[in-house]
Amino acid sequence: MRREHAQHSILVVEDDQDIREAVAELLELEGYAVSSASNGQEGLNVLATLRQPCLVLLDLMMPVLTGYEFLERLRITGAQSLVPVLIMTASHVTELPNGAVGLLRKPVEMTHLLQAVARFCTHT
Repeated sequence: MRREHAQHSILVVEDDQDIREAVAELLELEGYAVSSASNGQEGLNVLATLRQPCLVLLDLMMPVLTGYEFLERLRITGAQSLVPVLIMTASHVTELPNGAVGLLRKPVEMTHLLQAVARFCTHT
């Protein structure tokens, strides 16, 4: 495993277990520390325990708390400015949700995912 990104943590918030695990495994193989959550509420709970993650990868359509609601809660708490949120979705959104820094459409090409992550999680 490459260690160059070891100081960077990423939170993956995705209700589809297969996608969540595949993305987490890919990022871990690249040397990132990955935490994951299966819905927006769990994502907020996990985010509160992380020390300055470099990125949140967020699905929009999830049970319990959607990606939109997750972003709204971040805005309310002011945490949105602390961590960039990159949307990963299969939904046909035409506008980037308020508070998000970018959008990847599912199925996500792994090279595009890694390029997008590298924009926010560069090593020093």
